[in-house]
Amino acid sequence: MGSKLRIRHETRVGYPSPASSSYNEVRMSPLTLPTQTVLDSRVVVSPGVPLWSYWDYWGTQVTFFDLSEPHTNLSVTATSLVETSAPEPLPVPPDRVEIAERSADSRLTEYLAATPRTTVAAELADRAREAAAGLDAHEAAAAVTELVRERVAYLPGSTGVYSGAQDAWDQQAGVCQDYAHLTAALLRAVGLPARYVSGYLHPHSEAPRDRSVDGESHAWVEYWAGDWIGQDPTNGTRPGESHVVVARGREYGDVPPHKGVYRGAAGEMPQVRVEFTRLG
Repeated sequence: MGSKLRIRHETRVGYPSPASSSYNEVRMSPLTLPTQTVLDSRVVVSPGVPLWSYWDYWGTQVTFFDLSEPHTNLSVTATSLVETSAPEPLPVPPDRVEIAERSADSRLTEYLAATPRTTVAAELADRAREAAAGLDAHEAAAAVTELVRERVAYLPGSTGVYSGAQDAWDQQAGVCQDYAHLTAALLRAVGLPARYVSGYLHPHSEAPRDRSVDGESHAWVEYWAGDWIGQDPTNGTRPGESHVVVARGREYGDVPPHKGVYRGAAGEMPQVRVEFTRLG
């Protein structure tokens, strides 16, 4: 028995004086996958302009647009209806030596390399390898996740969008983005290809049908063990019916929900609201 979720993701940007032009990309359209089916997805922009889309290198649907007329406000609203299901049982993983061999000469290599936000000190990488020593891939992933959860407390505002995995470890605090970056970094350190997942998590799994609740975007990881396996280090669970995948990449920099440039005076931070409604 699955779930049917409606997600409304709105981003508003205001400028102190008119921006003469802007160019924007948004990654807010969920993917259709074995565990989720997109029934409807649309992006609306105000001021109204033509929208285009493409699939990026990492397999994410990107909507892009530009505003060539002066404007003092910009709003982007993505609305999606997604049917989700529980994940399949964990498959028997290949031997970790086989995983290393198969990762060495394929696109999986990209998910083993450190990036600016997934770089950690050698001492921390060694600690992860010690925790995962002698374990199969699933056990190693669980050990790495537990290492992160024992160290890092969930504390909104403790980090910024440019913070990295080592920052979260050193200050022992972070948010879901930091949990995902740190877990991905340590999974790679133990030889498991890992990718950063951007999406949504319904905040109240038992919420009544047709009642809207406020939530946030969410981030977790997937590691490769013969197939891609999801792991939500923030909550210490496998992604389930309340998770909705939007984008995957090496780190946040590959999959930002909204990225843009504009010509004009410095503006305020974007105001973001995510609203969930369980329909079934």
